[in-house]
Order: sequence, then C-alpha cells, then structure tokens
Amino acid sequence: MKQNLFFDLDDTLIHCNKYFYFVIEQFVDAMTTWFAGYEGVSADAVRNKQTEIDIAGVAVLGFKSEHFPQSFIDTYHYYCDLTGRKKSKTEQDFLWKLGLSVYEHETEPYPNMEATLDKLAGEGHTLHLYTGGEITIQRRKIEQMKLERYFDTRIYIRRHKNSEALEQILAEGGHDRHLTWMIGNSIRTDVVPALTAGIHAIHMRTESEWQYNVINIEVEPKGAFFTLNNLLEVPPAIHDYVNRKQP
Repeated sequence: MKQNLFFDLDDTLIHCNKYFYFVIEQFVDAMTTWFAGYEGVSADAVRNKQTEIDIAGVAVLGFKSEHFPQSFIDTYHYYCDLTGRKKSKTEQDFLWKLGLSVYEHETEPYPNMEATLDKLAGEGHTLHLYTGGEITIQRRKIEQMKLERYFDTRIYIRRHKNSEALEQILAEGGHDRHLTWMIGNSIRTDVVPALTAGIHAIHMRTESEWQYNVINIEVEPKGAFFTLNNLLEVPPAIHDYVNRKQP
C-alpha cells in the first residue's frame, strides 16, 4: 500500500548541525581570546550561554536566519556587562558576519540520501519535504541537491516548525493519517508533532544533536514509531510495518 512520506531536510537528508558547531567554536575562540583574564568567561560558560540565548531566540523568532548571529551578539553583550569590558563595534561586526557565515557552506547530503529516496519513489510512495527555516536559504539547499526530482511541488518551508504547522499541512492536503509518515532527526519539530497529529514517525538518530531538538516524548503513538540510525533502514522499516498491517 502506497504511503505519504514527509522528510525533514536538515540533519535528516543533508548535513547542518556540524556547520553550526564549527562556527560556534570560532565564536568561542574569539570570546575567550577577548575576555582572557576575566573571571567566569571560560569556553564552556560561553558555549552554554550562547546555546541558552540561541534556543530562546528560536522560541520567539522561529528559524529566522538572523537569530543565530544575534545569539553571538547577545552573548557578547552579556559578558561585557558581566565583566565591565567595553563593547567594540569592530568585534560586534566580526561576530555578526561570523554568525551569518554558517549559511554559506556548501550543501552536503547524508550518506545514502539518493539511494533511499530512489528506493521509496520507485516503490510508488509519495514523497514530501517539510523543513524549517527561511525560504531563500532552504530553497538554495534544495536546488543544490536537485531535490525537486523527488518532491516536485510537495515542498513545505515554515519558519515555525511545530505541531500547528504540521497539522495545517496535513489538513490542507487531506492526507490519510494511517498512510502518512514523518521522518526526521528532531524530537521537538519532527517526532512529537507527528505523534500529536496521529501519523507514523521515524526518528533519525544523529551523532550530535542540537539541544533545542531534545525533549521528552509524552505523546502515545497511534501507529508506528521507530528510531533508526541511517537512511537505508527507512525503506525496509516502512515496508515491513505496512505488510504486517495488511490483512
């Protein structure tokens, strides 16, 4: 039986987190250099404060590109106020450009992305792409990976990726929830919204997950809920579940 398969983009089909971690380490290096000798400005403290501010910003602004460099600026201001160190426009300009540089990295697919999508499309399933972020940035990634060949016009980009956004997409599409799946790495934005909507969910485990994505699951699955380690496991997991459910 053919299924509707919604795929997340970042850190499900393509790499994302590792670029953010790379830029964050550059930020931490700059901060610990500038604030050397000031008490309480360790690498771990700076990293934790930036994470705290970054997550708070997503809650308000959603996946807006400016929120990430703004988290660098806000962290910088926090430690200037804490230590009494004078703020520098040159340093702030550097941090803003550093934060925005994360969006300039080339798009890199996860292992077996094409093989997995080819397999599922070849089996007749309908593939959808559902991602959080700004349209311009996400469209650039989609075009670089030529993902329209799999998803055609079934591409949904939302600044706020949550239960309400997914529910709207499902309702407008008239999808049969017994035949619909969400596949993604984020428990917060992929798994919990899917389970809340009563569709099947596949959690794609990543080596290092952004703290924002990690929350407790307090929703009882109405259908399938799997945790898998790589994309090649997705087609057989769906195939086996659907075959078990058929009379």
